[in-house]
Amino acid sequence: MLSTHYAKTGQLLRLNLRRDWLKLTLWLIGLVGLMAGAAAKFDGLYGTPKTMASIITTLKTPAMVSLLGPFTAEKPYTVAAIYAAEMMVFMGLFVAMMNIYFAIHATRSDEDSGVVELVRAHAVGRNATLTAAILQLILLNFGAGILEALGLQLSGMSGMDSAGNWLFGLGLAAFGLMFGVFSLLFAQIADSSRSATIFSYSWLGLLFIARMGTDIQNPDNTWYTIYGWIEKLEIYGANQWQPVVLMLGLTVIVGALTVGLSASRDVGAGLLPQRAGRRQASLWLRGPLSLVGRLERASTMIWLIGLFILGATYGSIFGTAGDLLNSNPTMAKLIGTAATHAANRTIVLAFANKLAVIFVILATIPGLIILFRLNTDERKGYFEQLHARSVSRLRLYSSLTGYGLVIALLAFGCGMLGMIVVGDAAMPDAPTFSRFMRAFWGYAPALIVTYGIGALFVGLLPRWQTIAWVLPAYGFFSLYLGSLMNFPKWLTQLTPYGWVNNVPVKAVQWPTAGWMTALGAILIIGGYLAYAKRDLIEN
Repeated sequence: MLSTHYAKTGQLLRLNLRRDWLKLTLWLIGLVGLMAGAAAKFDGLYGTPKTMASIITTLKTPAMVSLLGPFTAEKPYTVAAIYAAEMMVFMGLFVAMMNIYFAIHATRSDEDSGVVELVRAHAVGRNATLTAAILQLILLNFGAGILEALGLQLSGMSGMDSAGNWLFGLGLAAFGLMFGVFSLLFAQIADSSRSATIFSYSWLGLLFIARMGTDIQNPDNTWYTIYGWIEKLEIYGANQWQPVVLMLGLTVIVGALTVGLSASRDVGAGLLPQRAGRRQASLWLRGPLSLVGRLERASTMIWLIGLFILGATYGSIFGTAGDLLNSNPTMAKLIGTAATHAANRTIVLAFANKLAVIFVILATIPGLIILFRLNTDERKGYFEQLHARSVSRLRLYSSLTGYGLVIALLAFGCGMLGMIVVGDAAMPDAPTFSRFMRAFWGYAPALIVTYGIGALFVGLLPRWQTIAWVLPAYGFFSLYLGSLMNFPKWLTQLTPYGWVNNVPVKAVQWPTAGWMTALGAILIIGGYLAYAKRDLIEN
């Protein structure tokens, strides 16, 4: 009887791998290439005692601790120890996002599109779909982990060892699989792929913020954040395997819970109770703009509030990040009190520049998600009733495009506002509100250009619209770690975010902001012209 519940699991796994082979390959190439390429470059970056001392001083500042975790390596320092300190938390974030995508895609998304219902109509076990998704995540993560370890082995980075390389790769594999199983759990609880994705990213963001707070206040408490387990591996140092055991143990527990919950619900239904709808539609539901606003209401509030909290969390360490009087009292005595306060403000403004990059790239995500629904919902047949009525393509396109762009800009503004408000309270001599807002006015045009490129893909190449995600992903990497890896300027300018000058330290370059805003508007209009002429996507 038990075997019948898992009948055809292997066949479903093969079908999933066959369907997703291109996406899986691109993710593997990106992750392995990123790790191995960075490892090969680190000797040239930090191979001398002077450069090593400089980057270690930077990594020990509160600002970098909040971003990357504490630098716990012991003397004599090695290039490999610096590499682990810079890359581990960063790579964990990308691996978790990869697993969230594939976990939701293989379960709840297939239920929403009706694929699972068609599959269940054949001689397929009740738990086969979920089990195939779990096996796919296992193959993906441990395949990536092995390739990452081999890539580190071949990089020739000084200070590395085989134990550290394998711990790095397999630690990331266990970390990613853990978040993948969490997403599978949320896929059982939620009633749609949209809600499951919101729950998964909210959980990831909550754990990341918790890790950041404990790393600043008390690193010992980072053990309780789950996300912080990846820091406790102590790669190229003590090489601790205990966190991997914890990750795998939690994965097994959550996986068993997920399988149990899956057996107690119907296909297409979630475990959360659904409240009854209204007898009559609200007066606000009079068009596609109000409809998308209603559908995206919950996710919009989560993104806005989440970015405000993230900004507030980072802003709370401004008083520590910019306090030369405590961190370097000798230098403070030499340059005087007034110069010390000026230096403190400069440090905080430089930190705010890095935070603005994080906020603007995160804010791009909800905007593109809403924008891409123009094709994904059309492909699922959700817009058929709208197309059958007197709703023009211009109205539908402008509604989703306009709403997504406004939400993206609002989310960016919420991140900046949270940082400014709390940062001003934490730092008595903080820079002015208008000075901080230079970052918003500087990076907002880059967001518009990125959004415009996404809109062009939506209209011109709808089946390839996900390629637009490369821009924020690469922008995050090149600007987040580019300065630490000494990226040349042309590499950072491969995304619109790289064309922004060092705001808020410097003034906004208004000519650049002007032509970027105009370019973004032209791209959005071009996307509509292509959308208006092409055939609708069939369900």
